[in-house]
Amino acid sequence: MSYMRLPVPHFHLVVAAGLILAPAGVQVAYAEPEFGRMVPEIRIQVPDGQQPGQAGDAVAADVAADPAEASEPTAEARLREREDLELLFAELAQPEGEGWARAETDILRIWSRSGSAAMDLLYKRGEAALDAGDLPGAIGHLTALTDHAPDFAAGWHLRAVAFYLNDDFGPALADLEQVLALEPRQFAALTQLGVMFEELGDSRRALEAFRESLKIHPHQQDAADAVKRLEQETQGTDA
Repeated sequence: MSYMRLPVPHFHLVVAAGLILAPAGVQVAYAEPEFGRMVPEIRIQVPDGQQPGQAGDAVAADVAADPAEASEPTAEARLREREDLELLFAELAQPEGEGWARAETDILRIWSRSGSAAMDLLYKRGEAALDAGDLPGAIGHLTALTDHAPDFAAGWHLRAVAFYLNDDFGPALADLEQVLALEPRQFAALTQLGVMFEELGDSRRALEAFRESLKIHPHQQDAADAVKRLEQETQGTDA
C-alpha cells in the first residue's frame, strides 16, 4: 500500500533522507493517551550543574537579543488577525472558485506568528534546521519554543513534523494532540493524524481524521484521495 506524504506546516521543504534517530538531549517516557497509543512526556536533559529550564531560557534569551527581531504586534493587530481568520476560513470552505488557495496561504501565515517576535525567530530557526535535515537541532529549538510559548500551536505542529521524520510516532502524536487542543481547525494537523494512523494500520481513525480535515479544508486532494481509498478498504465495517 502507498501512503500520502505527511503535510508540513508553512511552506518549507524538509530533507528527510539520512536523518539521525534518537535526538541528543531528549528522553521519552510513555503514558497512556486518549487515542489508545503510547504518548510520551518529553524530558529535556540539561548539562550538569544547570537547573531544568535553564537551557531553554538561554536559547530564548539569545533569540530575544537577535538584532533582526521585529516589534511585537499590538492588541489591535492580534484582534484584526482573529477577525481575518474567520473570513479566511469561510473562503477556504467554499467549494467553487480559486480563492481558497489564497485563504490557505493567509491562514498558514497567520498561524506561523506567535505574537512574540522572539518566539517567531525561534520558530524560524526550527524551520531552518528542518530544511537543513538537522532533526536534533530542530527538535532542540522547537522544544525551547514550546517551553516558552506553550499556547503557540504552530510550534507544537512543527515539532510534531520533526518527531515524525525522526520516526518518533509517540511524541509526534502527543504534539498533534496538543496542536488540536489549541487550534481545533488546524486542518494540516488533522491530515497528519490521518497519515500516521493509516501508517499504523488504524484505518478507522485515519478515515475519521481525514474526514474532519476535509470539513475544514475541502480542497486537500491527497486527503480526499485517502478518504476514497480507506472507504473502499473499510467497506462493510462501521467506518
